[in-house]
Amino acid sequence: MNTILRIAIQKSGRLSESSLNLIKECGIRFSNGGGKLKSSSTNFPLEFLFLRDDDIPGYVEDGVADIGIVGENEMAEKNKDIEVVKKLGFSKCRLSLAIPKSDDYNDIQDLDGKSIATSYPNILKSYLAKNNIQAEIHEISGSVEIAPGIGLAEAICDIVSSGSTLLSNGLKEVETIFKSEAVLIANKTLTREKQELVNQLTFRMDAVQTGKNNKYILLNAPNDKLEEIIKLLPGMKSPTVLPLARSGWSSIHSVITEDEFWERIQNLREVGAQGILIVPIEKMIL
Repeated sequence: MNTILRIAIQKSGRLSESSLNLIKECGIRFSNGGGKLKSSSTNFPLEFLFLRDDDIPGYVEDGVADIGIVGENEMAEKNKDIEVVKKLGFSKCRLSLAIPKSDDYNDIQDLDGKSIATSYPNILKSYLAKNNIQAEIHEISGSVEIAPGIGLAEAICDIVSSGSTLLSNGLKEVETIFKSEAVLIANKTLTREKQELVNQLTFRMDAVQTGKNNKYILLNAPNDKLEEIIKLLPGMKSPTVLPLARSGWSSIHSVITEDEFWERIQNLREVGAQGILIVPIEKMIL
């Protein structure tokens, strides 16, 4: 019987969309339309389970799913005995404390003896204990930001992306207690065959992510400036330099990271590079 790897994915929402896009970019074909709770790939031994995000750590620990994609916040809150295989770099957010905008705030000690509403009681308890803060925690699910306005709590602890939801509810962010992004998690007792499939999947993910973080650059340069330009373009090992039909000029091909892109381009122009062409990299294998 062929080995099938089961992966748990959030059934809806931004994390679900980004997770499925990553898997598609890995060249894995599947259908997830019509509100299905299960699906299978047609070209890779992968079966999808579409679940609530807060259920995924437990399903992976129990072996119902072999691996899963979930936010670090949910993984930390559920505190299941699972392995983090890989950080995925998307769905980044933070878990923060917030209070009414009209309230004064100096430091975390201001919350001593206060009441705090949250959907993440375990993460919050750990943070408060580490800072020697005694507070009453009200565990609620959904619409945490309304708690101060209805008199349920004096502060909240909730997921923040842009902060606009806090502002629209008359709140201000005062402390970040946990930073989160999507992670690939796995059951700790995978068979050798399933572990090999996980390795194949993460190899593809690495190639996609590395490609997104880099750009392929082509440019023309006068030969008397080659040494200066090559110093600016180290590439994976070294740039490729090819002679042009025009005497005294060469074409240089290399790779630069997304983070240093604009600074490098400006420096290249200043030392004489011309005809600079930047091309996205779909996948990159180091």
